[in-house]
Amino acid sequence: MAIQEPVAQNVDLTHEEVNRYSRHLIMPEVGMDGQRKLKQASVLIIGTGGLGSPVSMYLAAAGVGRIGLVDYDVVSESNLQRQIIHGTKDVGRSKLESAKESLLDLNPNVQVDTYNVPFTSENALDIIRPYDVVVDCTDNFPTRYLSNDASVMLGKPNVYGSIFRFEGQVTVFDTRQDDAPCYRCLFPEPPPPGLVPSCAEGGVMGILPGTIGTIQATEVLKLLLGIGEPLIGRMMLYDALSMDFSQIRLRKNPNCPVCGTNPTVTELIDYELFCGMPAHDGSEFSSENEDKVPTISVAEVKAKLDQGDDFLLLDVREPHEWAISDIGDATHHIPKGQILEYLGELSQTQDIVVYCKTGGRSADVIQTLREHGYTRLKNMVGGINAWATEVDTSLPTY
Repeated sequence: MAIQEPVAQNVDLTHEEVNRYSRHLIMPEVGMDGQRKLKQASVLIIGTGGLGSPVSMYLAAAGVGRIGLVDYDVVSESNLQRQIIHGTKDVGRSKLESAKESLLDLNPNVQVDTYNVPFTSENALDIIRPYDVVVDCTDNFPTRYLSNDASVMLGKPNVYGSIFRFEGQVTVFDTRQDDAPCYRCLFPEPPPPGLVPSCAEGGVMGILPGTIGTIQATEVLKLLLGIGEPLIGRMMLYDALSMDFSQIRLRKNPNCPVCGTNPTVTELIDYELFCGMPAHDGSEFSSENEDKVPTISVAEVKAKLDQGDDFLLLDVREPHEWAISDIGDATHHIPKGQILEYLGELSQTQDIVVYCKTGGRSADVIQTLREHGYTRLKNMVGGINAWATEVDTSLPTY
């Protein structure tokens, strides 16, 4: 389904633009009229990371006239394995500044608007409203539900993509069509906190977001040009290891609380509370959760080890992570997913300090152990990456 706004007849292409987009112009499906549509179109991209990098670059190259970028993060070295819009020189720099510079270098004819803020229920509708299409390049459940609900309420198509390890998926949620589902039709409830690991915890093959992001950009152009068959009511699944593309049909839920016949969610809610997890660093929800789990700093753990204190240091990362960095012989290793199998190795009368990569999985393990009667538990703040930064700088961070 194409964007319905008519093409303004006075939107002309300069000679430079005709030359730049000549490979588009000689295609009858695009031509001069189609390229004018792209020039006057506007697309909002939520996230400038793995997916947002190829999406924004290809849309800018294609001549989409206005591109909005939402992010508040800075470029880190670990981003560079997949976030190709940024370079080594950009480490420590705002992702939005880096991305905007790259896009304008690629195509100075494009207008790039930046929103250097967390995407929240307070600002989502105002940010989305001026744009024709929303592209969901997020990496957490609260923001996915938020971008979906806001898009439905404003009648905007939402081009959704997600990635994990070697697999990805893409679909188009466009409830302007009566029989088209939205994200909540597929996933009425979020998964329990901690059940689905993030890419930061589980990893992602660096090339994968390029594949999925390029497909998202393709769907955006199809929507804007009104050509082909967008992935509305269909989800494309991709498995890089088997190089297999498959599709599943998606059905609209007539009882969907957002896009159903009688919606019950008619305004944006607290999505962190709904999902039981934070959507961004420094969120109030994250702070509240941290308050529920007793913590200990890496410096305090180092002092306890040096003093020979009687406590158990428990690493709940995956075995392949132990090969990257390890505190050493003082550590007891049990992967998070196997913790219940090895309760017999953990004494309820001994202090236990739990750690993982950065502190998320260890907090989940502490909650699990509490449910089984353990009380003498503390979460090592920042995990082994904090240890490598503050205590043993000979270890790498990852």
